[in-house]
Amino acid sequence: MDQQHIRNFSIVAHIDHGKSTLADRFLQRSGAISERDLKEQVLDDMDLERERGITIKASAVTIHMEVDGETYMFNLIDTPGHVDFHYEVDRALAACDGALLVVDATQGVQAQTVANAYAAVNNNLDIIPVINKIDLASATPEDAALEIEHVLGISAENVQFVSAKTGEGVQELVRAIVQHLPAPQGDPQAPLQVLIFDSEYNDYRGVICYVRVMHGTVRKGQKVLLMGRQRTHQITELGKFRPQMTACDQLAAGETGYMVASIKSLHDVTVGDTITDAAHPAPQQLPGYQPPQHMVFCDFYPSTGETFDALREALERLSLNDASFSFTPQHSDALGPGYRCGFLGLLHMDIVQERLERECGVSVVQTAPSVTYEITLRDGTRKRVESAGDLPEMGHIEELREPIIELAIITPADSIGNIMQLAEQRRGEYKKTEYLSPQRVLLTYEFPFNEILYDFYDKLKSMTRGYGTMDYHVIGYRASDLVKLDILINTVPVDALSLICHRTKAEARGRRFLIKLRREIPRQQFEIRLQAAIGSKVIAAESIKPFRKDVTAKCYGGDVTRKRKLLEKQKEGKKRMKTVGRVEIPQKAFMTVLEPED
Repeated sequence: MDQQHIRNFSIVAHIDHGKSTLADRFLQRSGAISERDLKEQVLDDMDLERERGITIKASAVTIHMEVDGETYMFNLIDTPGHVDFHYEVDRALAACDGALLVVDATQGVQAQTVANAYAAVNNNLDIIPVINKIDLASATPEDAALEIEHVLGISAENVQFVSAKTGEGVQELVRAIVQHLPAPQGDPQAPLQVLIFDSEYNDYRGVICYVRVMHGTVRKGQKVLLMGRQRTHQITELGKFRPQMTACDQLAAGETGYMVASIKSLHDVTVGDTITDAAHPAPQQLPGYQPPQHMVFCDFYPSTGETFDALREALERLSLNDASFSFTPQHSDALGPGYRCGFLGLLHMDIVQERLERECGVSVVQTAPSVTYEITLRDGTRKRVESAGDLPEMGHIEELREPIIELAIITPADSIGNIMQLAEQRRGEYKKTEYLSPQRVLLTYEFPFNEILYDFYDKLKSMTRGYGTMDYHVIGYRASDLVKLDILINTVPVDALSLICHRTKAEARGRRFLIKLRREIPRQQFEIRLQAAIGSKVIAAESIKPFRKDVTAKCYGGDVTRKRKLLEKQKEGKKRMKTVGRVEIPQKAFMTVLEPED
């Protein structure tokens, strides 16, 4: 197809603003899917996506649209809205020439809307702002359009008003896409340059690469070179998503689709790599992507009845379709062999754990998540640690630095006081306030990432009656007065329970943690001593009383020395039991650190 009739664009928005529903209307209007097969969120094909009502993986589709008597090819990518999957959005935008920025007419501009708009601008994309859900009784589309102009600097005259649910305004939006978004600029005769913007693994065909042809033309049967890996493969299948995979003979410059080349392992393909002709390679690679930055780490161990090998196979299988999490072997004295896993955020961690249990049938013991810290040793070397268990002795550490994020909070104006109080409790550093409208405010803070990791978002939603939203990005590392808080059970440190926290909060946190732990660990025949310590200094202690067995019950009266002898014998037995007896720590005990603070 002539390049002037091709449009490549992404649909980006804050979570739950109607991206996937708008994609459904495009599919329906183009006739790519029949009325019989139509269902809500067609492109969300993962069970978890449909259950939770969120998009987890970006989905590409090619459709043909009739506009003023001419046929246009739309290559659209539906992207996730949650902050944890912003990496998916960045990858999708790099494969496009424009973006539809969708805004809910009842909620206006939200935190992730701002982040997505900046991401599109950074990729030099043309943006069409779309106000969605105009059919709702509470919709205020004109106010939302003015917010877009005020916050993002995009003229309100270019705003398109639609209802993705009813289809109102979709035809006008299609015309606007043709008029305002540019056609691709690639040269079909130039040396071949193809960008891999995503990939997945199929048991029968191997790796399926999602590709955008930047220059040249790629054909079935062609021998190609992956420039990053310097490996050659022969293309066995080319095609497009319509939305089902539909084979074709070639993809020309400006088109998107998929490529199969008998690649056996996902590790042989790097997302962001450049594919070129093996016989006549391109002079240079495309810029590609930064590798995903793992922000949250936790340990997975096999639960009772599971084996380490089963966990390893499950993680390897899952990583074939989600290369954005990492795992490395780990050993714990308390829990045995397991894996240290890195994730993009807490929701990503939750999704991976649920997919392990559903798709792979493996149940795991999961430790409390932690962030990456930077340490400078006394000999001047600097390195990163992913958990408290990896920290060397505090005497060897010159400086301990924690990750700092810039956090944007959009909230109703009457909740500012509560949010500022919460930010002060969590060591937030105020930056600025910006009024989006008389009723809504954008607050900007700098926070230690560890302080917002667990329940900050829940508290924010509670304080703002559900209207508050937030978005964050890491800006660097900063030195702070941090300590390693060890949890000891019968004087033995349990590395999976240790954590890094600020010195001013260590005692209160350790005491609260021990009280919760005391409730979760079952009583034994011997006393269990729980302690929280910083180095050799114990800062909090609790104990779990043993089951009491009255050994003197059978002595009705008689010599008191006999009773004493029996009690001493019992005491010796309990002492021996305490040194030999193993304390079983249930999974819930490891997650007590996640429970909201009082």
